[in-house]
Amino acid sequence: MLAHTEIQTLQDKFPIMKEILKLKPVFWVNPKAKKLEEGSFSLGHKDVVEAENLWRRYTPFFKKVFPETKQLNGWIESPLEKVDSMKNELEKFYATTLEGDLFLKCDNKLPIAGSVKARGGIFEILHYAATLAQDAGLIGKEESFESLSNPEFKELFSEYTIGVGSTGNLGLSIGIMSAKLGFQVNVYMSKDAKQWKKDLLREKGATVYEFTGDFSEAVTEGRKKTNANPKGYFVDDENSKHLFLGYSTVAFRLKKQLDEKGIVVDQDHPLFVYLPCGVGGAPGGITFGLKQLFGDHVHCFFAEPVHSPSMLVGLLTGLKNEVSVQDIGIDNQTAADGLAVGRPSIFASSFSEQLVSGIYTIEDDKLFQLLQLLAKSENIYVEPSATAGFSGPFEVLNSNYMKDKSMQTEKATHIVWATGGGLVPEDEMNTFLNR
Repeated sequence: MLAHTEIQTLQDKFPIMKEILKLKPVFWVNPKAKKLEEGSFSLGHKDVVEAENLWRRYTPFFKKVFPETKQLNGWIESPLEKVDSMKNELEKFYATTLEGDLFLKCDNKLPIAGSVKARGGIFEILHYAATLAQDAGLIGKEESFESLSNPEFKELFSEYTIGVGSTGNLGLSIGIMSAKLGFQVNVYMSKDAKQWKKDLLREKGATVYEFTGDFSEAVTEGRKKTNANPKGYFVDDENSKHLFLGYSTVAFRLKKQLDEKGIVVDQDHPLFVYLPCGVGGAPGGITFGLKQLFGDHVHCFFAEPVHSPSMLVGLLTGLKNEVSVQDIGIDNQTAADGLAVGRPSIFASSFSEQLVSGIYTIEDDKLFQLLQLLAKSENIYVEPSATAGFSGPFEVLNSNYMKDKSMQTEKATHIVWATGGGLVPEDEMNTFLNR
């Protein structure tokens, strides 16, 4: 933990820190946000295109191995749903009229893993598997990956071990895909991880190691143990290019969905996207991809629990992963298990520092209220962390953000990202609803 004088210095330098330390909800506009062309990044548009082309090569494999992807022609994708009834409920809840349309990007309905982590986790595992298969001469560099499920590939993959540290959803996506391909897989789970997620992983063939510490501790231990194995491969949520790129490619699919609905995104018709944020890989990757296609016309905001504002503290202070919420006296205890992260990803925060429009924090009780409103109004069921985006449009409206940029509120499109909940057992969901 930082010394009292160091924390006081941060409060003097950044007045909003006083409210953060009191665990009060805050709304912060990023003063370092840049236009895409002014930023300095280790990845570019070409990398996102190449990642999307890789997904295309994987589609025959998905159609063959996961029947639930057949209707999507092998793509792992989720619907974009207009939620007018939820909008009406939110307007009553916040006593504010929301002009413009409200949509939900339903990553809780993503095939295989039921959360946004399917985009990054599954992409990274398949990338690694394809690299091993190509190096072994079992598949050509331009071939379809349909044959990855064949016995000779499983025999190869069984010699290798995958490791990942997780609060739950990333572990599920990594564990399910790795086990399906034939890898040995170890998931190192923090104390915040739900029991049902641990049980499901074991059922799918993964070995689960439980820790009494938080996400960063699970990642550190998992990284150490996996890297000690010459045939071990660690999926590093704190510093992974492939996870990040897997998330970024959703921009191409979202653009297609918007085009199909006749929704224009330009200077006069801004797009606002609200993304729950844990370590930052998923929201950072999605933001990077969206910026590649929509440039300055898309405005991305991250949402974090008041008890786990890791990305906010990292970007506000400029210290990024060098400071944790525990360092400043915040406990990192939240019911939003997927967002219970004390320290942000160094890889993702270096991008988000330049691209995210702002960050706001939200109390746990409000997450459950929003969860109930969504279930009642739209018959859509998600986990608590996935509701964090719903307060975003009202946070933006109540700030000067749009006014300062001379935006017409009625011409904006708002997209809330439902990050997970597709695999939540019915009894667990009932517990959420009855809280």
